[in-house]
Amino acid sequence: MNTPSVGNGMVNMPRDEFEELLEHAAERGARHALSDVGLDGPEAARDIQELRGLLDAFNEAKRTAGLTIVKMLVTGLVMALLAGAFLKLKLFGGGQ
Repeated sequence: MNTPSVGNGMVNMPRDEFEELLEHAAERGARHALSDVGLDGPEAARDIQELRGLLDAFNEAKRTAGLTIVKMLVTGLVMALLAGAFLKLKLFGGGQ
């Protein structure tokens, strides 16, 4: 194992050691971030699955609500057109 050398404020080390150091730092940072939001420990995987399930359900509800609004608007438009046609044809005693 090569010892890192220090010169002019810079550290030189072999690439594989540097990558190992970066990997360790990234893993430690990820664990710290998960701990900060309460997603650490043995229940973390189940919690994340539940969050994904809730997000999927919310997205499905948004999609369904959007489709329902479109169907209601189309139905209202068709009903208005039919009412106008019935009135025009004097089926309800109105029109000219």
